[in-house]
Amino acid sequence: MSLLATLSSSWQRFQADLFPGLREVVGPLTERQERFVMVLDLARVEALTPHWHGLPGRPPAERAALARAFVAKAVFDVPTTSLLVDRLKVDKTLRRLCGWERAQAVPSEATFSRAFAEFAASALPTRLHETLIATSHKDQLVGHISRDATAIEAREKPVTVAAPEKPKGKRGRPRKGEEPPVKEVRRIERQVGQSLEAMLADLPKHCARGVKRNAKGYTETWTGYKLHLDVADGGIPISCVLTAASVHDSQVAIPLATMTAARVTSLYDVMDSAYDDPMMRSHSQSLGHVPLIDVNPRANKELKQELEAEAKRRQLLGHKLAEEVRYNERTTAERANARIKDEFGGRNVRVRGNAKVMCHLMFGTLVLTIDQLLRFVT
Repeated sequence: MSLLATLSSSWQRFQADLFPGLREVVGPLTERQERFVMVLDLARVEALTPHWHGLPGRPPAERAALARAFVAKAVFDVPTTSLLVDRLKVDKTLRRLCGWERAQAVPSEATFSRAFAEFAASALPTRLHETLIATSHKDQLVGHISRDATAIEAREKPVTVAAPEKPKGKRGRPRKGEEPPVKEVRRIERQVGQSLEAMLADLPKHCARGVKRNAKGYTETWTGYKLHLDVADGGIPISCVLTAASVHDSQVAIPLATMTAARVTSLYDVMDSAYDDPMMRSHSQSLGHVPLIDVNPRANKELKQELEAEAKRRQLLGHKLAEEVRYNERTTAERANARIKDEFGGRNVRVRGNAKVMCHLMFGTLVLTIDQLLRFVT
């Protein structure tokens, strides 16, 4: 069954059976609450959360209900866990949708924090997202994979990592019989012969200071992390990696491409000039993709002038290359980054550490993925 047919059948089931039955039990539903119900139905958090029913001793708080509450936190863009607990106690409909009948049954903020630490350690939202992509994109052909990164501000101190000492060599040409100094191998060059696990383990993941130049040419700095996304046509996130803010975008391109190629079948890899590297182009071609990467002239002034002159000539003639038209699809990654930060909690990071920050962002990414899938039928 195709993706559109699967989503259409789910939508018909929502409208015909699920929503009328829920309205009889919990009362009227707002549009956002209906969206939350659809997200829960497609996310299926119960499949990957543990159960302790029937075991001796005092059972811990229901982890499935807590996971649904964190999904609600992303859907309703609740900034903090304490506000989420307060809302669950006063919002009867939302509380019952999460799985608690009485306000007294809602766990304390400390229980939410312990459960969140468990979800972060087990990478629960990441596994839910991976399962969702495997289900929704099975036997589907993706036209474009747009790759981009966005800054994630965190409330923690940056970790200072001492740079490795480089061996001091003599200046000038080496003497006859002397070995020339060994050139340091770049990370992107090491990644070509590594496994995906080794590539991800080699990436810095601590909190750091990041610097970038925005679209208007101004330099911006932040303390925290950097979220790297691969987004398919329709604004659907496929793969995500969280690194230190100081990591350059190009150093995560090969791990992301490898991860995405294992999940979906795609044709074009669309990236901006930050990913302009021969190693990235050859790796994309080795996966059977066509790389569409904006040229970065760097310090080559002649190349920069030639590119600007060529762009003016094409604009004068009203001519666009097919690659230029396809390259415009890269804005899907920018819109996905903006929605994660503006609508699904990306600007409200209140946890510390790479694993917990990734867990927080992946709950939002999971909700964004389902929301974009539902737009195909709504």
